[in-house]
Amino acid sequence: MKETYLIVGLGNIGPKYAHTRHNAGFDVMERIEQKLGVRLRKKLFFPGEIAETADGEKKIVLCRPTTFMNKSGECVRQLLRKYQCPPERMIVIYDDIDLPPGKVRIRKDGGAGTHNGMRSIVECIGKTGFPRIRVGTGDRPAGEDLVKWVLGRYTPEEKVVMDAAFDRAAESALCWVKDGIDAAMNAGNRK
Repeated sequence: MKETYLIVGLGNIGPKYAHTRHNAGFDVMERIEQKLGVRLRKKLFFPGEIAETADGEKKIVLCRPTTFMNKSGECVRQLLRKYQCPPERMIVIYDDIDLPPGKVRIRKDGGAGTHNGMRSIVECIGKTGFPRIRVGTGDRPAGEDLVKWVLGRYTPEEKVVMDAAFDRAAESALCWVKDGIDAAMNAGNRK
């Protein structure tokens, strides 16, 4: 029986939020879909879009919650239950304003920090022991409203930097499935 690995990208559903700073997780998931040749689809009675594929003896499940960001944990809890997967075989991808734009940071585990999606996940599953990929979007300019900033879109110059980060994060997630978290951290964190 194949071991299941879950890759979850966080964001907000809908065109209003598409390709905003807060949807970096969704942008990375688009890259992973392209690399694996799959398409995320809505599942009945499940608060997320899912795609399944395999890499040798490993089953890979991609998930994009269809809840809003601050309710991401509801989807993740059901996902872990549905696939009977321990949290350490799940990697979560999300934006981080505390990292410079385009910086990718991969960790084995850790707290939720100030990210509402991660807070929701930690609250819902009661654990912090799962890998994560943070994609830096940079902090807001002085005096800028935080919500307006994270829900804003990239400038053309930022988009070039962020596209490279999305590709690196996608490659890191797939490296994690294939070779483990240490290999993913060595590859993704040093660039």
